[in-house]
Amino acid sequence: MEGRCGGKKGLSPLQKCTATIRQLAYGVSADHYDEYLRIAEITVIQCLFNFCRCVIEVFGAQYLRRPNAADNQHLLEMHEQRHGFPAMLGSLDWSHNDINVLNESSLFNDVLQGNAPEVNFTINNTQYTKGYYLTDEIYPEWATFVKSFPCPQDPKRKIFKERQEAARKDAERAFGVLQSRWAMIKGLGRFWYKDNLKDIMYTCIILHNMIIENERDAVVNWSDDEGDSQSQIFQGSTQEFQAYIRRNYELHDNQLHHQLRADLVEYIWARYNCNQ
Repeated sequence: MEGRCGGKKGLSPLQKCTATIRQLAYGVSADHYDEYLRIAEITVIQCLFNFCRCVIEVFGAQYLRRPNAADNQHLLEMHEQRHGFPAMLGSLDWSHNDINVLNESSLFNDVLQGNAPEVNFTINNTQYTKGYYLTDEIYPEWATFVKSFPCPQDPKRKIFKERQEAARKDAERAFGVLQSRWAMIKGLGRFWYKDNLKDIMYTCIILHNMIIENERDAVVNWSDDEGDSQSQIFQGSTQEFQAYIRRNYELHDNQLHHQLRADLVEYIWARYNCNQ
């Protein structure tokens, strides 16, 4: 960072933060502010990295936390009211439908570790104990995934496909809003190291969540009692290991996957057929 040299004052915190936020918001290169703010390119880059690390350290625990029981219940009620899918936790739409992202994701670690909140619901007289995510055809046939149909001919499946794909667009819209607010994550990455790119992405998500909290009702009574979100591969007793294997089997149960989708087809048909 630039400091005092030859009796001249260094850069103010306002200059540094302005250069950083403008990079995030407008996606311009670091040398864009050389003449405007009188800051060297290397200093602007260092300001960006320091800002991101500070935001994550101070606000990450609150604005990157895992959903608690109250949050999950709110999600379930909201998705059923808006989209008509009971016990729907959300939808997945990873970049370029890259299935490798699934293998690197920690999204289902809580399920395997037995820490995920239990979601009990009944559809078409069948009892289920796990919430699910709407996905497209590239994802595997897991018990927590509900996929659409490629080219349905049956009226029930047609309506299901329409409702499922309409609900999944929420994920695209949400990421579109994030990109429109922080243009830096919309274009190509300008830095070489994954840790820097990860910090930039997390910072934009934190700032995005702050804006949402300011514009709408905030999540209250937050606590960080759930521990580290980065769950490790299982460590424990033999009995716990057997429970881990059982949960892994249940998660990858393709028969349950097809049963859940079939029950949801009947549910959506009964709920929306009268409006067609």
